[in-house]
Amino acid sequence: MPSKTFVPAFKAHVGDWEYYLCLMSYAQVGREINFAYELGGNKDLGTMIQRGIGDRTEQITQYLLTNEHRFLGSLVVAAWGGHPEYIPLEMDDTAEQGMLSGVDREFGVLTFDGTHQFFALDGQHRLRAIKDAIKKNPDLGSEDIGVIVVPHFNNEKGRVATRRLFTNINRNAVKTSQQENIALDEDDGYAILTRRFVDEHPFVGQEGVVQVFSKRGTEGELKLATRQVPVGGSAWTTIGVLYDILRTLGYDLDGTMQKLTQRATDDVLDGSYEILEKRLDSLLAAAGNLQVRYNGAASPKELRAPRGHEGDGHPFMRPVVQIQVARVVAHVIQQGLLTWDEALERLATLDWRLAAAPFLSVWTETPDGRSKGKMATGKDNATTLHNLLVAHLAPTSRAEIDRAVKAYRALKGKPYPVKVDALAGRITQPHPVSPPAVDDVASSSAEDVLPELDLDDPDLIADVEPGDAEDE
Repeated sequence: MPSKTFVPAFKAHVGDWEYYLCLMSYAQVGREINFAYELGGNKDLGTMIQRGIGDRTEQITQYLLTNEHRFLGSLVVAAWGGHPEYIPLEMDDTAEQGMLSGVDREFGVLTFDGTHQFFALDGQHRLRAIKDAIKKNPDLGSEDIGVIVVPHFNNEKGRVATRRLFTNINRNAVKTSQQENIALDEDDGYAILTRRFVDEHPFVGQEGVVQVFSKRGTEGELKLATRQVPVGGSAWTTIGVLYDILRTLGYDLDGTMQKLTQRATDDVLDGSYEILEKRLDSLLAAAGNLQVRYNGAASPKELRAPRGHEGDGHPFMRPVVQIQVARVVAHVIQQGLLTWDEALERLATLDWRLAAAPFLSVWTETPDGRSKGKMATGKDNATTLHNLLVAHLAPTSRAEIDRAVKAYRALKGKPYPVKVDALAGRITQPHPVSPPAVDDVASSSAEDVLPELDLDDPDLIADVEPGDAEDE
């Protein structure tokens, strides 16, 4: 005779469903609850109800094994064969007369005795992770999880009802957005540091520099900012873009900083913050002296888009430029093309206006000239900007420059305003480099080290027509 497992449960009702709210240990869950494909005799359930168990379970398993703050949401479990055996109980209310009135409604015990089989309707990845984790660490078996048990009847009506419940659960589940994760996550090291920058950094922490919310309602409702600063906005960037910039600049930080489900130690977080603070400060200086110009502007809106002369706006006020600049700087350093100081020295020599090369890749001029226009932030524009930034900072061959220039011409329908010969002077070959020293990353802008590309110099103005550039 199979052994019995008794689980405390509340019996509940919603719509046309009767279900049970249970508390089970991981060991009980691992022993009693199965996957639909394990039940046999009904391939329909295995294919139509149960979603496949993917590689993502390994991340959850490691989370359970390594994170002391671990927590998993409730599983939704179907009882194969109809209503499970439920025994109602009454609570003794003599100690505090009336205290349990209404609280003990529909309280009882579910019996797991082998007469029913239970399969995960929602939470199969969590279930797989629990089973795997307690094999590696049996002590986890004593930890608890909420389980919602619904009856499943093995007939056409029952299968329809169960499939409908499955799709309703998954269709109506709201996945947290990246912005919500950044605002709340206590394991993702970059989310933690992004919030710290917004709270503590001398520039980023200033009121209004980083847009966190796009809407604040009169009833207390909040809407987190998207990745775009709205037209007419004065923020330097948004919290989502700042997170991406920090992740990009942290290319060589401690490996635990790259793990989303395992919090880095406080020492690693503190050390990472110091490195990223110096790197961000020096990047802001090299990128058109953004911080100084922002704080010195009569209005950040005018720095972003001067009225009537929008093309003279500062490109590093635009998220699409911020992302690509950070990626290219990290790219040329990781590829051994330049050191941190060398990359920023070259970055500082660019003409930091939206209507200037290479930023005009994401800028569309109006017919009356370059002083007016609008942003063009499509994927092709962003890719072209990335490739042209590489061509300006550290191209590896003339062919790489040619490809970037041709892509611009194909995208914009006109020649790139800087000659290939001018950019070819910056061709760089990979060489071994060490990560930048923490004390040295906040280097001076070194504007005098490399000559700025003067677009008024006739020898540097590209006058080639389509088809003139050579392929290598």
